[in-house]
Amino acid sequence: MNITGFDISILEWIRNTLWNPVLDKIMVAITSLGYKGILWIAVAVIMLFFKRTRKTGLKLGVALILGLAIGNGIIKNVVARQRPYDYQAAHGVDIPLLIAKLKDFSFPSGHTLSCFEAAGVLMICERKRFGWAALVLAILISFSRLYLYVHYPTDVLAGIVLGLIFAVLGCLIIDAIWKLVQKKTADKKSA
Repeated sequence: MNITGFDISILEWIRNTLWNPVLDKIMVAITSLGYKGILWIAVAVIMLFFKRTRKTGLKLGVALILGLAIGNGIIKNVVARQRPYDYQAAHGVDIPLLIAKLKDFSFPSGHTLSCFEAAGVLMICERKRFGWAALVLAILISFSRLYLYVHYPTDVLAGIVLGLIFAVLGCLIIDAIWKLVQKKTADKKSA
């Protein structure tokens, strides 16, 4: 069995075991929270307004930009993996979708990517305050992508891994810039 066959077997298990009218509505609502990373962009912007969370907001913003540029801009288009419902249609299986068909490629999951960028940054910087809630939401949104048959499990797994990598990079980049700015400010004051 190839990786796509393995992925499809998991999606089919979810579809045959878990699909029901109540979860259908819940999963559509949950997945909408990850749409284009808007929730996480809003969180980053709001954090910029408060001195205590400003640095975290910058870290989150950088992580999201990295994910958009590298994950959605480069990797998604280089890999060019077809969506699971399109794969199934090409093999004579019609999957009834609960959301509109998507126009971009499948790998990695952009919803998962942005969610785990946010959860990663918030776990590193704001664990007790926001991190755990962001992590739970990231897991739910990621699962919704499988439930809705718009991503393969390996798309979601790649989104998790890349999201956490970009979260760490966002933190490292802003920490380095923050130190430089503080040093220059201190040098100006002492001169």
